[in-house]
Amino acid sequence: MEEVTGRMEKLPNGDKTEGNKKLEKWLNKSLKIQMTDGRTLIGIFVCTDKDRNIILGSCQEYLHEPGGQEKEEPRILGLAMIPGHHIVSICVDETPLPDSWTPESSKLRGDVDTWTNQQIL
Repeated sequence: MEEVTGRMEKLPNGDKTEGNKKLEKWLNKSLKIQMTDGRTLIGIFVCTDKDRNIILGSCQEYLHEPGGQEKEEPRILGLAMIPGHHIVSICVDETPLPDSWTPESSKLRGDVDTWTNQQIL
């Protein structure tokens, strides 16, 4: 299991650590977070902190797995803070967002076919 932290640590030569490089790569990417209570949150990764809390922008909440047998309308949360101790798994969608992306035009986050299933936590 890969640990995700939000500290901007630097190596003695001034370079960023591998963890910081990964976090920067995931900024503004779509994340799918499974929570301990069974909910799934999908949104744009904004930031994290040393306690592994995560902030997602344009966040949508699903009570069941998106793309499952039941069609479900997501609940729009907007900006959401997810406590690190409630996170079971995190997947990142490596598909780049189009330049014309807006939260209102976002089909990308709910489209299960776009997920690379690269579980990062």
